[in-house]
Amino acid sequence: MYIMKTRMLRNIEVSAVGMGCMAFSHGYGKIPAEEYSIEAIRNAYTHGCTFFDTAEVYSPNLSGIGHNEKIVGKALKDVRKDVVIATKLFLRITPFEDVYKAMRSHLEASCERLQTDYVDLYYLHRMGSIPVEKIAEAMGRLIDEGMIRGWGLSQVDVPIIERAQKVRPLSAVQNIYSMVERDSEESIIPFCMENNIGFVPFSPIASGLLSGKITAETKFEKNDDVRNRVPQLSKANIAGNQPIVDLLRNFAEKKNATPAQISLAWMLHKYPNVVPIPGSKNKERIIENLNAADIILSEEEFTSLETELNRHPVYGHRGLGGFWRS
Repeated sequence: MYIMKTRMLRNIEVSAVGMGCMAFSHGYGKIPAEEYSIEAIRNAYTHGCTFFDTAEVYSPNLSGIGHNEKIVGKALKDVRKDVVIATKLFLRITPFEDVYKAMRSHLEASCERLQTDYVDLYYLHRMGSIPVEKIAEAMGRLIDEGMIRGWGLSQVDVPIIERAQKVRPLSAVQNIYSMVERDSEESIIPFCMENNIGFVPFSPIASGLLSGKITAETKFEKNDDVRNRVPQLSKANIAGNQPIVDLLRNFAEKKNATPAQISLAWMLHKYPNVVPIPGSKNKERIIENLNAADIILSEEEFTSLETELNRHPVYGHRGLGGFWRS
């Protein structure tokens, strides 16, 4: 088995690049056969990936519960002790319901689908009306009971993170982040660094834009393909963002890498607490993304890349308040 560089999400050690597993169930058009998906996840593990991200709501067209967790569970059951599994719950309860009991019920169902008796990293998928302090308190109880090793929040800003942190320290925050979605750089990532919180970017290749494989003529599938709603991927914005893709392609040629790998290497170089989780349903693309952990940028190369990147405007923006994704 290939040994990949590792990073820490507070006290949880993971491979420097993780794997977002959503595409095997939702978001990128027709899903692969289950056998293909399981083999792709196992290939990623053999290649050194130890960090796998899923969620209870990842199912075709988001119309069911647990489709993706079941695939991940089947793929990793034989190596469970050697991997870190992150999943997310989507909690909607009345003010009179017990938050801890509701969360534990969701967690138990996820564990059953994942074929495990614990989850390494358990996120609240999106903030609803429940005060984050109650979420943090319940997560703390689940940690104390050994049902989870750490907890996190997704698509949140510093005030929410700070409130949660005071009740029970977070292991990770999972937000959208890429070369064309940099809102988190202003305060969220620095706050996480100062407080020993891992930062896990989803859509770090901007739904494929930064791979250089998408053009203004690319047609996305009509059924269950989020790329039809990604602002950077409208025909006009793909053309507008082409200078950023060209920049990546030029750097990639010099480093014997791919544009996607350079975009991941950039964020790995920039922040020591960042662990991206690129997603794909293509076996070869998954391995390509994982290999970004081996791309080393010198300080001179990074500064040049960053300087050039800052010169280019971004067309289209999703941000923390964007549509459902991850």
